[in-house]
Amino acid sequence: MKKRSKKYLQALEKIDKTKLYTKEEAVKLVKETNVANFDASVEVAMRLNLDTKKVDQQLRGAVVLPNGTGKTKRVLVLAKGEKAKEAEEAGAEFVGDVDLISKIEQENWLDFDIIIATPDMMPALGKIGKLLGPKGLMPNPKVGTVTNDIAKAVSEVKKGRIEYRTDSYGIVHAIIGKVSFDESKLLENLNAFVELILKSKPSTAKGIYVKSIAISSTMGPGIKINVNSFDK
Repeated sequence: MKKRSKKYLQALEKIDKTKLYTKEEAVKLVKETNVANFDASVEVAMRLNLDTKKVDQQLRGAVVLPNGTGKTKRVLVLAKGEKAKEAEEAGAEFVGDVDLISKIEQENWLDFDIIIATPDMMPALGKIGKLLGPKGLMPNPKVGTVTNDIAKAVSEVKKGRIEYRTDSYGIVHAIIGKVSFDESKLLENLNAFVELILKSKPSTAKGIYVKSIAISSTMGPGIKINVNSFDK
């Protein structure tokens, strides 16, 4: 059994494990129960009643949170000509085409957080898919990272766009900010993410869609939220 720190156990005492908190109470508690010695991230986990073996019940997408995530992402753009120029003007850290693909392949260079590519670059990029795929770096049109609207894609990432997808258990995770955020900003981000997932319910999903919602800080205990507190 994993041994918990004294700070973690003290934080755990502040949480009633038998209670489902309102979203406002949960956001307040997640700040109070932070045990990290750094500006920890705040994560939401939603357990959904989905059969992820069915393609039409696998949720995947991206959303720009109202207040960002508090983390700056290093963007690599693979594009040519005018599209490459757009990427530079939008603030991408790295811009190139086959030269950067070769650098990744030959040097195992991965000093970036996200790749955005124009569709014409995908055949060349596909050759190193086995390297990028397991690291979650392969661009995908479903989350807007394969696009001709390069300026918009880079801008959204810089503003705090996050990607999400259901895992094999039907759980979707997302970072919604930092513990240093005001409660109101964390709440706004939480609302935006939960509302998106609710709107994304597959038409083939049966029964109660959302089984549970919980938030936690990095290394901190989980706090269960009453799903009904998101009803308008």
